[in-house]
Amino acid sequence: MLVRIVKMSFRDDKTEEFLANFEANKTKIRHFEGCQFLELYRDQNNTNIFFTYSYWRSETDLNNYRHSDVFKNVWAKTKPLFNAKPEAWSVDKVASLK
Repeated sequence: MLVRIVKMSFRDDKTEEFLANFEANKTKIRHFEGCQFLELYRDQNNTNIFFTYSYWRSETDLNNYRHSDVFKNVWAKTKPLFNAKPEAWSVDKVASLK
């Protein structure tokens, strides 16, 4: 399993637009083949900074998503809203405690 973390920073006046776009597409993203989990986080102090946290069955599944129409449509609406370059990490889960 691959864990994908993406940090996105938006212009203050564009956060609601981002949230509406995420709301409209979150089910498509979550049900894309290979996506097993999806969450969105918002920084408590800098409320224009968001993180997506997703689990993918494999790197191939993530890459298939990144080259899909679903991603292209979401990203086309998201990219113009940024105030900084997004950052992304693909990581392996080392430990998980519940």
